[in-house]
Amino acid sequence: MSAVALAACATVAVPTTAFAKPAPAPAQTTASIPMIPEGVPVDALASLIPAIIGAAAGPADIAAPGPGTAILDQAKQILATLNLPQSVKDTLNKIITFLDGSGGGGPDIPKDGPVIAQFLWPTIGKGCIGSGADSVGTALAVPGPAQLPPPGPVAGQTGFVFTALGTKRPTEIQTPPMTVQWLNLDTRASGVVNLTDEAKINPDGPATLSAIVDTGTGRVVAVVSGSLTTQADAESQPITCSFLPTVGFFTV
Repeated sequence: MSAVALAACATVAVPTTAFAKPAPAPAQTTASIPMIPEGVPVDALASLIPAIIGAAAGPADIAAPGPGTAILDQAKQILATLNLPQSVKDTLNKIITFLDGSGGGGPDIPKDGPVIAQFLWPTIGKGCIGSGADSVGTALAVPGPAQLPPPGPVAGQTGFVFTALGTKRPTEIQTPPMTVQWLNLDTRASGVVNLTDEAKINPDGPATLSAIVDTGTGRVVAVVSGSLTTQADAESQPITCSFLPTVGFFTV
């Protein structure tokens, strides 16, 4: 029921912190699915995650003939009648066409740099910078072959990077960890991988965690969520905080 949930939850008014603008992407950003516009409450968006993953991870392709097709058709009708900002409707429609395969495979990888697939919305970590000071977290995926994150994903792999703005360096051991849960819609391969500081991106902060994953080629849905532990120096107490989930759609 992911597409229906996306349409319905987009109308929910949650009295909570709205997200800030994300940092500029370091390379070309994929245009297949744009980010949700600024100002939509993070809590409302995070509530969509179980529906998205539940539908995508079903026993069959959601776009195959059967109940999945009916769900997507119904979602398109709902989006056509809901009173949503046009920018939100455009984004949700692109998610539906991504799930049913009619939206194509995304842009070609440019010769002069990798495609950077930003996740749909920045996420919030309560108290991650200090008492009463929240951090905005951003996640992105880099389909291989590419040079980022080091040592760089090869063809058939994806690099995932999560950055918590305003935080100090991450501790060597992350407990509990930040994870990426991924599903290849075309091969049905899936997995859960911990994001780590092994690549030493931004060693002095903001805390940046990454992983290179064998996703295979195809359309991929991924969710980044979990906890982050940082420590300014040996004399300071570590800070552990949790981030609301954020979801990304991209093609490898």
